[in-house]
Amino acid sequence: MAAKSIAIIGASNNRAKFSNKCVRAYQTLGWKVFPVNPKESLIEGLKCYPKISDVPEKPSRISIYLQSQVTLALVGELQSFGAKEVILNPGAESDELVAVLKKSRIKPILKCSIRTEGLSPDDF
Repeated sequence: MAAKSIAIIGASNNRAKFSNKCVRAYQTLGWKVFPVNPKESLIEGLKCYPKISDVPEKPSRISIYLQSQVTLALVGELQSFGAKEVILNPGAESDELVAVLKKSRIKPILKCSIRTEGLSPDDF
């Protein structure tokens, strides 16, 4: 069975940020992790990709840690990449973004990516 994989858009090198905690949480679970951030080259020892379309394989899950206005500008790229659903972590959602994603046939999941796997961000 293929390993599960996750692209984390907005991943950070700052270990206090939830996007970094998410990278570490999924690494702990044994998932293949693809950090996405145009300002970083490595995050937690992993190659960081400038944009989702640079990720070399289609991940099992896409998690977003960006302000909703930033994500709105990425919806076309997410569509082109073939995203069917994305997790909008707390603080990344807005009514407008949810509506645009749905209209683009991308299912928004409003949930903490770390808690989805039964973990707590406090542990990372």
